Amino acid sequence: GDLKLSGTIRITTTDTLYTGILSPILAAFRERHPEIVIEAAISNQLYSLSRREADVAIRPTLAPPETLIGRRVGEIKQAVYGQRRHWGELRGCKPLAELSGQAWIGPDVHLGDTVLEQWMSAGDRNVNCRYRVDTLLGIQLAAREGMGIAALPCYLAEDDERLVRITDPVPELATGLWLLTHPDLRRVARIRVFLDEVGEAIRSVLNDKQQLSGRQGRGNKSEVPPAGSVP
Repeated sequence: GDLKLSGTIRITTTDTLYTGILSPILAAFRERHPEIVIEAAISNQLYSLSRREADVAIRPTLAPPETLIGRRVGEIKQAVYGQRRHWGELRGCKPLAELSGQAWIGPDVHLGDTVLEQWMSAGDRNVNCRYRVDTLLGIQLAAREGMGIAALPCYLAEDDERLVRITDPVPELATGLWLLTHPDLRRVARIRVFLDEVGEAIRSVLNDKQQLSGRQGRGNKSEVPPAGSVP
């Protein structure tokens, strides 16, 4: 039965990746393979592939567990974004040093993003962090509302019409994106096909979304007049 393209694949991924990249990719995979059932566990908490809580994990990580196998499908870039209303007249990306004193939106400890937490601890970012959220989607929504500026994945925020990219991508926040599975599943036909097809689709979409054209991608458009003063 494992040689047939049928059965169930349980995946685990983050809400951000599911919203920003994966949902249409998984829909297309299901159209090509209608006998495969997809179960998606959307959570920022880590599911154990070793305990078979999931078959495939699609997650950003700097160091995948040695007990798992998989492939790196790209790099997630992150930059600092702010509400368009307040940053609409920005000309050119700002160095981080020029953002001293700005109000920041940061991760709650339950988000579990240690890289972002460590980066926020540098300089005065944590000192000036007045709003914390335990999901990146929540941080994005808070930035839209002008609660402060925030580091966000470029694949998610670059297409957001209500946000402006303030900085170039921050090298310290770049993270590899991996598709991982348990070694015992590597010869299961549906898992192999899923890793191949979905991995290639993620790589293509991620690269496309992170083509930061010009100065700030879609950050500033001449037809959108600024409202209020520019920080």
